[in-house]
Amino acid sequence: MNSELVWRKSSYSGSAGGECVEAATSPATAHVLIRDSKDKPGPHLTLTPSTWAAFVRYAASAPVWP
Repeated sequence: MNSELVWRKSSYSGSAGGECVEAATSPATAHVLIRDSKDKPGPHLTLTPSTWAAFVRYAASAPVWP
């Protein structure tokens, strides 16, 4: 299944690496998968589309920490 996934990183992520997560949509289930960009073969979270949408809404409205 992982060979079918197209992982994307936020355009806000710096090119130096560091604190990044990547997301992909599973073609088979439409679930959103989240992984640590520093540990690509490691574990990932699997979210329903509605849970992912709720997270994105929260992240977009949360204050940015210094």
